[in-house]
Amino acid sequence: MSAPNYVIELKGTLGQRFARCFDGLEMACTDGRTVLSGKLDQSQLHGVLNRVNERGIELLSVERRHAASVDSSREGGPR
Repeated sequence: MSAPNYVIELKGTLGQRFARCFDGLEMACTDGRTVLSGKLDQSQLHGVLNRVNERGIELLSVERRHAASVDSSREGGPR
């Protein structure tokens, strides 16, 4: 069974130095927020959330999505 897709929304626009902290995840910045997305198992998800917390970044949301939902949201389709 493959790892589920997650979309993690953070407050603020994170620079490239933070991109290394979240290696393996796609990172998009818009409207004063950063969205991380990718496949994560439970252990990896907790690791990402720990890194967010350790760096004092405000977590806005975490959403588990089916692969089709993540793909369509990247194309501007329905969520």
